[in-house]
Amino acid sequence: MANLQSVANLQSICNLQSAICNVMPLSVVMPALEMAQETGKLLAWRKREGERVTKGEPLLEIETDKAIVEIEAPGDGVLAGIRAREGAVVPVGQTIAWLVQPGEAVPADHAPAQTGRRSGAESAATASAITGAPVAPATTDIKISPKARRLARERGIDLATITGSGPGGEILANDILTGRTHGSAPTSGLEVAQARVGAGADPRVGASTSTAARVMAERTTQSWITVPHFFLTRDIDATALIGARERSPDVTHTDRLVALTARALKKHPQVNASWVEGGVRPNADINVAIAIAVSDAVVTGVIHRADTAALTDIAARRKELTARARAGKLHPSDISGATFTISNLGMYHVDAFTAIIVPPQAAILAVGAIADRAVAVDGKPAVRPMLTLTLSCDHRAIDGARGAAFLNDLAEAIRAPEVGANP
Repeated sequence: MANLQSVANLQSICNLQSAICNVMPLSVVMPALEMAQETGKLLAWRKREGERVTKGEPLLEIETDKAIVEIEAPGDGVLAGIRAREGAVVPVGQTIAWLVQPGEAVPADHAPAQTGRRSGAESAATASAITGAPVAPATTDIKISPKARRLARERGIDLATITGSGPGGEILANDILTGRTHGSAPTSGLEVAQARVGAGADPRVGASTSTAARVMAERTTQSWITVPHFFLTRDIDATALIGARERSPDVTHTDRLVALTARALKKHPQVNASWVEGGVRPNADINVAIAIAVSDAVVTGVIHRADTAALTDIAARRKELTARARAGKLHPSDISGATFTISNLGMYHVDAFTAIIVPPQAAILAVGAIADRAVAVDGKPAVRPMLTLTLSCDHRAIDGARGAAFLNDLAEAIRAPEVGANP
């Protein structure tokens, strides 16, 4: 009987806690949409303060290194306590507003739940990032992202010698990788351009670079410096690929290549893996990203579980991603979770090129144009429509033999694209 009473009391406590949690104000935070993201730029609020919001409604737009993304409301409530104005660069995890119920007040403690209370210096720096107001530099604490701290520790770098480029002078991973020391000369093309503008060069040059374009430049530089790339190239007869396109005109070459690549990745899980924290991490799903050109950058839209998707579904998803990317209306799910990337420049009449890996992915496939070339067929010269593929591999995760085996299976699939294809 006593035990039953204890269980009843415990259940009552749990119900009370659940009820309290259900009526507590819901924080709206700057989301992390990918592993290396440290900040996001708030472009626009889709709702006004005091306006009623329903879960799933578009609430705000942010710009990351990959794209402009539309963020949905995490719950129902009234938008209140907006702390970040449009145009502000905000650290990931920072509370930027609240969703409250009628009669509720915004909590007095605005410290982000993920990092706990910050020191006075950190709070001032965060306020500067959100409001744009100047703040005196911290003298006791060094603001640094977790990733940057780990990189500095691995490289034995004295943090006191590094100049932070993040909000409020925070040291970011790229500051460690590029060696931004106090008073040092610019070390990247972007920094050189910024220095020239500051020195009196034409201010229009580089002045309108978007966050996506700027961070893409930084990330590709970081990848090129830190990832040991090697490249494998293969010329393939695309006669069957062209025939398949003629029979299904609504399915593009890119759509079919996504399906064929996913099929090959299923046979070669090492190529679908990621290099994370000094080791190879297998990925359970095959999520193929497609590089999409937008106004001043390139973004990647992800086709999740491409190995199980029908060709028509891949084509529809690719069209949807392209339209949303060019309209600046991508959703978080559109750009997250990629395990492999395809970059196709064939429509721009590029014969062949090499692409830079998107960490932590282990490889990226560069696709050139299909063009008639003279080749040997059964020992005799003939003209065939040829396609050049270049696979960029991270040598830490993939060796040459594994990369070659994957590329060979992909080539065989392209020569018989309708064999084993999902309907």
